[in-house]
Amino acid sequence: MKKSIQQFNHSALSLIEHIGLLVIAIATVFAMSSEVMAMLASKAVTLTDLLMLFLYLEVVAMIQRYYTSGKLPVRFPLYIGIVALARYLILDMKSMDEWRLIAITSSILLLALAILLIRYGHVRYPYLSDESAHATDKSENTH
Repeated sequence: MKKSIQQFNHSALSLIEHIGLLVIAIATVFAMSSEVMAMLASKAVTLTDLLMLFLYLEVVAMIQRYYTSGKLPVRFPLYIGIVALARYLILDMKSMDEWRLIAITSSILLLALAILLIRYGHVRYPYLSDESAHATDKSENTH
């Protein structure tokens, strides 16, 4: 009985997760197409428009990565954060005081350092499942 309840809960939560990812994907595609329509209407493409499209692509890549590997790397939201902060910096740079400018650029630097630290930790201290996959990749490269 307990096993069947656990199995039902797992299936229900998995369904909710997939529906949530589908909603996020559809909303992202809608937002991306709205951005493209706005660019077409204004007959101009700015750097902020491109950065916004890049943010949308990162969200789609994050969803795609989850479906391919079953995992969601922490780095993807950090990349999105860096691009979002860069976009904010570009949009409002002229009206920012120097302290806000320092805070935003420091935040970007901290996120970049966090990504480097995560990558270093992943390479230096891989998970056991990653070690076997890494060993398989090395053996395939030598043949």
